[in-house]
Amino acid sequence: MERPDFFTLKNGEKVKLPFSDAEYKNRVFKLRKVMSDNDIDMIILTSIHNIAYYTGFIYCSFGRPYGCLITQTKMVTISANIDASQPWRRSHCENIIYTDWKRDNFLRAIVSIIGRNDPPKSIGIENDHVTLDAKDKLNTIFGESIFKDISKHLMKQRMIKSDEEIKIIKNGARIADLGAEEIIKHIQPGETELEIAIAGRDRMEREIAKVYPEAEYMDTWVWFQSGINTDGAHNPKTNRVLQNGDILSLNTFPMISGYYTALERTLFVNEVDEASLKAWEANVKVHKRGLELIKPGIKCSQICEELNNLFAELGYLQYRTFGYGHSFGMLSHFYGREAGLELREDIDTTLEKNMVVSMEPMIMIPEGKPGAGGYREHDILVIKENTSENITKFPFGPENNIVKN
Repeated sequence: MERPDFFTLKNGEKVKLPFSDAEYKNRVFKLRKVMSDNDIDMIILTSIHNIAYYTGFIYCSFGRPYGCLITQTKMVTISANIDASQPWRRSHCENIIYTDWKRDNFLRAIVSIIGRNDPPKSIGIENDHVTLDAKDKLNTIFGESIFKDISKHLMKQRMIKSDEEIKIIKNGARIADLGAEEIIKHIQPGETELEIAIAGRDRMEREIAKVYPEAEYMDTWVWFQSGINTDGAHNPKTNRVLQNGDILSLNTFPMISGYYTALERTLFVNEVDEASLKAWEANVKVHKRGLELIKPGIKCSQICEELNNLFAELGYLQYRTFGYGHSFGMLSHFYGREAGLELREDIDTTLEKNMVVSMEPMIMIPEGKPGAGGYREHDILVIKENTSENITKFPFGPENNIVKN
């Protein structure tokens, strides 16, 4: 039996994607302008976030390569046979499937799209994603081509959100609030981080399914941390049992078709001691000032500088652990990051209309010190023409989040 190296399969019908045809066409139009402006004949996308952004298809690698090839006239996603026709149904373009029967059939599929007779003079790749092994293999079939990094160009495109993107982000923020509301109902001594997190996650997934009945559902999650587990922003949930007076960190993360949103809040179980209250109030004060600063025209580094000064005045700068916020859009805890739009000392990007950023100050006081624990608040803001809109509605601060159930 002759088994193919690659083939096409249109099993079923194309399904409704997260965005309109016009939205995807506009994104690809801008991508091709990047190609023209930088003298690039062909792009090979390999990252989850960029393939999803330009095609709608979110791949699950499991050790296999995936890609999307774009020229000025062609656009094709390249997927593994294990996924059958799902990538075609979920791609706003054509799709080719490669098989496992021979090593490097992924590369043979690429060659089949463009042909061997007229190799591209220059190829755009994502330097922040392509491995050394993958680059070596690309060199074996495109030895005469020049490779150019396009990752930063594409990141800049993703930093400015369309109206359709902002709508999905706003829905995500609303659903994050719902997850937090559900979590609050279950907070009491004797309950575990795990069971409380499950309740919040389930509430959000059901709401996503209600609002987006034709979507795929994956990667919505909750980090619910207590006591010493609050010291890291990304500490997974455990089976720790809540105790009276515990500091808590509530983190709800709904994922809608690859679009991540977040809500993060500091809480306490029934009561808060004086040292903890002082640290909490300091972090809230910085959070409120940060919300005021996020407006068009200010640089990320300027926001960071002012908030650093405020933390220093309050006596807590030495406990600050990471940047004050970041961009939102096509990203996740395991893919994507618009590093050019983070509120850090070394980022001089100026905020502008249709950017979406968080404000999320955090301090961490080590065990053994008064007020030990991690304190973090997190809101999402959409930059407008002259101001910003806070799309996170869940309350924060001691007056709201000392939970007595």
